[in-house]
Amino acid sequence: MQTWPGPRRIVVRAPEDPVEAVTEADACDAPLDVDTALIRGPLFGVAAQELDGGDSRWRVVSAVKEGCPQQARDALMDLLWLRAYEQSTPREERRALLPWIARMERERVDELTVLGTRFRVVRADEYAAVGPDGIEKPRPTDPDPVVQDGEESLSEGRIDANVVLDPDAPLTPSQATERLLMTGLVQTAATFPDDFREDARRAIVTHPDVVILPVTFRLVQRRLYNWQLGGSLHAAPYWARKSLVFSLSWFDPREKGYIAWDFGNRQDDARSCMAAATPEVAAVLEAYADAADRVQAERLDEIEVHGTLHRIARARRLVRMGPDGPEGPRPSDVNVQEPCQIRPRLDEDGVIHHDWEDEDEDEGARKDAEGSEADRV
Repeated sequence: MQTWPGPRRIVVRAPEDPVEAVTEADACDAPLDVDTALIRGPLFGVAAQELDGGDSRWRVVSAVKEGCPQQARDALMDLLWLRAYEQSTPREERRALLPWIARMERERVDELTVLGTRFRVVRADEYAAVGPDGIEKPRPTDPDPVVQDGEESLSEGRIDANVVLDPDAPLTPSQATERLLMTGLVQTAATFPDDFREDARRAIVTHPDVVILPVTFRLVQRRLYNWQLGGSLHAAPYWARKSLVFSLSWFDPREKGYIAWDFGNRQDDARSCMAAATPEVAAVLEAYADAADRVQAERLDEIEVHGTLHRIARARRLVRMGPDGPEGPRPSDVNVQEPCQIRPRLDEDGVIHHDWEDEDEDEGARKDAEGSEADRV
């Protein structure tokens, strides 16, 4: 097994403009309120390396946000399928793509090379800073779009867009410090299974470098002393707040039984259901509705409702790097689903064939065969 003797040299640079200088100052102050790091566990995405061009650095082509390796494999299979489906794709390229798509429908494929590009399912560890007040909230300098009342809501940007996994890229002092601190990250707590901890220790040797991915944001909840995750990753606090508003006004009242799961009335929320509810339930729904309105109007990063603190957490992710590139799934990583077909079948001309069409063809052939046999009799 090829390994490096240790992490490579880090090049530190000064902030490039006044905005980055303010962000850097904010980042240097943030650790003063940090006691420890809370490690969530692995996330998975897809990275690609061009073998025929001049730039051989790995780049993220599917966001590192999936909780299961198979979900990332499905994302890669979907990426290949969409490329094969494009009308501009030559028949020869489609011929190269289709066997890989068929194989990924049956097998767990973590790496493949096709048409001069090397694809790999990559693994990241998610963590968050924790201080006396709990999990870190968004910082004042985190980029966050502002939408005024009456303006059309923005479409969420793609997580990890244009991200290059380059351990040689110069870093600001705060970025370099975080990278050095997280290089030795290893899960040693007894709450992790033995094979998980052994894989984590091995990864420090086989993949001694780390690359810190762009910051993301997710919802967390605390009731009494325990924090729980809620929802998925978001590229900015703005979209995490939109998710929190939806959770407070629509999802939580249904999950807790205050609104029926009647999908014929998808527009019903805590506010609209108050009039028909009993006084006790109406009071609960009013609290949820008021909280959702406050989060939206005041751009809050946390709010407490009925004893539960809802917070937007600042989530961090790191990808371990070795001599052959980013780390892939570990043997101890859990797959919660099996490979399967997620798109209709394509032929070499880019024509879609649905399963029911194949069944009709098989049924027609069977009837023709039965008819021929009857004629012979």
